[in-house]
Amino acid sequence: MKKVLIFIGIIVLLFGALAIVTKMQNEEKVSDDNIYNKDTLHPETVAQLEDPNYQNLILPKDLQTQLDNGDDMTVYFYSPTCPHCQRTTPIVAPLSEEMDINLVQYNLLEFEQGWDDYGIQETPTIIQYKDGKEVARIVGYHEEPDFESWFNENTK
Repeated sequence: MKKVLIFIGIIVLLFGALAIVTKMQNEEKVSDDNIYNKDTLHPETVAQLEDPNYQNLILPKDLQTQLDNGDDMTVYFYSPTCPHCQRTTPIVAPLSEEMDINLVQYNLLEFEQGWDDYGIQETPTIIQYKDGKEVARIVGYHEEPDFESWFNENTK
């Protein structure tokens, strides 16, 4: 019985040490002047900080300012925990770059007010704004030809 308690104690200590090391690594990534300007980030957001497909992020205040100024924009509303977004981003990020479309990315996991502010019902959602007003949206996962066609019809 004593050996079992020692073994369980060692396992608990190892898991505790692993949790502390992981937390320290995440805090190190977050503290490196992350684009979100937040002290804490969801672990799934932290995992995307260096992913090349998630580098064209926009903050809520910047998005609202540009829309208030009547800018034309293409905005990708996503959540790092959304499985459909995880399938969509590797399609739309490179595609928008190839098509010379400035597809800005709004992280709804970190900025939940975006759900209500922009009428988002599900992720992923891409919205095209002209003169600061919504003119088109595409919702959910689609194959690349569908996104390419949507971009051609709505962003040019």
